[in-house]
Amino acid sequence: MRILISNDDGYLAPGINALAKALAPVAHIVVVAPDSNRSGASNSLSLDRPLSVQRADNGFYFINGTPTDCVHIALTGILDYRPDLVVSGINNGPNMGDDTLYSGTVAAATEGYLFGIPAMAFSQGSWGWEHIDDAALHARDIVMRYFETLPRPYLLNVNIPNLPYGQLGQVAATRLGRRHQAEPVIRSQDPRGREIFWIGPPGACKDAGEGTDFHAVSQGKTSITPLQIDLTHKTQLAALEKGLA
Repeated sequence: MRILISNDDGYLAPGINALAKALAPVAHIVVVAPDSNRSGASNSLSLDRPLSVQRADNGFYFINGTPTDCVHIALTGILDYRPDLVVSGINNGPNMGDDTLYSGTVAAATEGYLFGIPAMAFSQGSWGWEHIDDAALHARDIVMRYFETLPRPYLLNVNIPNLPYGQLGQVAATRLGRRHQAEPVIRSQDPRGREIFWIGPPGACKDAGEGTDFHAVSQGKTSITPLQIDLTHKTQLAALEKGLA
């Protein structure tokens, strides 16, 4: 198996290093990741400037761009073969519900999916990297379990509770939950007295009921949500067509 690994926390992040270490014994891996933290980059491509590719002492490639840039350049400019799987993460903190729209972790996997390659995005259920090596081993288990069993291509969003490996046996197939609207921006001033803004925290859970990713992780289960790219609102499409008739 040949796996391309990326993330949004940057090539030095504990999550991607743990994931690469866990997957190396079972696959040929190549890591192509941002040079620094690009959390919240979503599916953005850098079209306003050229990008550079460098290689770290451990063999990881790093790029001064977004997670999507990294996977795109890997697939179209670095690799001379088509990987069997694209894996993103492990993210520092959850990517559940509406988070998936903003997540660079999910975006890296999505870029692989758009190229017709199976893809998985891995995140931890809480911030702080606690039990990251355990999460990486569990991620490897999920790769080995589902790689061959699902119709292709597929895009899986996986959130792993921050628990010891021995407590990570339960896995739930889930739908995305929902959050309330985001908290207001945080106003501040720069050293010259000019007003600046920090993006505020995400909204609290709105739909975290049974069957959602929020609920599964809160119960100590690993949440696996299959994602799709079609954003068409089919009900409104039918209404629009009726109104145009």
